[in-house]
Amino acid sequence: MLTQSKFFKDALILGFAIFSMYFGAGNIIFPPYLGLTSSSNWDLAFMSYFIADIGFATLTMFALLKAGGRVENLTHKIGTIAGIFLTSAIILCIGPLIALPRTGATTYEMLVVPFFGASFSNSLITSIIYYSLILIFTLKPTTMIEILGRFLTPALFIGLLILIIKGVFFPIADGEIAQSEATTSNIIFDGMLAGYQTLDVLAALAFGIIILKAVSDKGVYTEHNQQIKLVAYASIVAAICIFIIYFGLTYLGATTSTVYESNIDRATLLNNIIFSLFGSGGNLLLGIVVFLACFTTGAALVSVTSEYFSRLSHRRVSYKTLVVVVTIFSIILTNFGLEFIISIAFPILTVVYPAAIILVVLSFFDNFIKNDNVYKLASFAAMIYCIVEVISKNIFEISFLKIIPFYEIGFAWIIPAIVFGIIGYFIKPKKED
Repeated sequence: MLTQSKFFKDALILGFAIFSMYFGAGNIIFPPYLGLTSSSNWDLAFMSYFIADIGFATLTMFALLKAGGRVENLTHKIGTIAGIFLTSAIILCIGPLIALPRTGATTYEMLVVPFFGASFSNSLITSIIYYSLILIFTLKPTTMIEILGRFLTPALFIGLLILIIKGVFFPIADGEIAQSEATTSNIIFDGMLAGYQTLDVLAALAFGIIILKAVSDKGVYTEHNQQIKLVAYASIVAAICIFIIYFGLTYLGATTSTVYESNIDRATLLNNIIFSLFGSGGNLLLGIVVFLACFTTGAALVSVTSEYFSRLSHRRVSYKTLVVVVTIFSIILTNFGLEFIISIAFPILTVVYPAAIILVVLSFFDNFIKNDNVYKLASFAAMIYCIVEVISKNIFEISFLKIIPFYEIGFAWIIPAIVFGIIGYFIKPKKED
């Protein structure tokens, strides 16, 4: 029997699990650097970062719930075949192609290298151990959600709170914060761009697959409305937790603004903050926190990738088989190193991310959009523009792109999306037989 107390308990556990899925290593590294560069305006930078990251990700989760919990219901608005390609690209980006091996590479560089040095053998051994643990952990996604929510996430959350509380009461440089020389518009855009780079919007689209499956497998939440309500409450819990952590980490970065220059590396800044607060032993605390952040996110990514492609194959390829395949592939790619993974990520994400954002935003106006050509033309226009922009920045320059509004901040794709979306509205859809 479902009681109100059980509902809120399940919402809390699921909320912690969602928090851990979002919160990877990048989410730890970005806020302190943002605080450093925005200094006295760190609170404004924090809000823009939070909105662009978890604000949009939470919005995406609600869009997914509105679409029945299946990302395909959103992506198929651009056509069945194109939708499958876009969904697969999204899953691969946050899975074995980019985000998943990045968790393994980051764990190696932050937990192993400081204590055992950098070598191929250390990297290989670390990746085998790391992904073997994930393999065991993800064979049963429902159990994984429970463990994330009950044990691993609280440990991650408490570890981060210890860091933040120590930094608030015993701040670096006595808490003195430099006056920001940046303009308000630059600070807002810097925060938004940092949030854009976390990939949490793409992650939200994919995580709905395993979250709703875990809710359904409980056997208590049999009605779709109950499932949506539980995930909605849990998403709010996750957003609140991330708000607290982002707020604290951005403030810690701001307290270093009189100590470090803005050209400092993000990972180095975080290491220096830890060392200043906890001494040499702080490296171990940081390593554990980074491992927990990477592991919880990595486990979710393996699970969601395996579940999606198993479902795409109509279960001809089992979930467990794909878990093994994904982990082996990730071990191989992880050992190419973090810089290599980052280098291949940028052009792919540049094309995929805008299309996903467009579909999410338009989904909330679905009742007013009676023509799927709006989705198709807006998404295709954004993707084609982004492909041209990647060519311009990496192969040969296409100078006229620079005159398009928002080019300098990376959002010029908005203009062709709006223009072609409006055109699509006036194009009559084909009549179905």
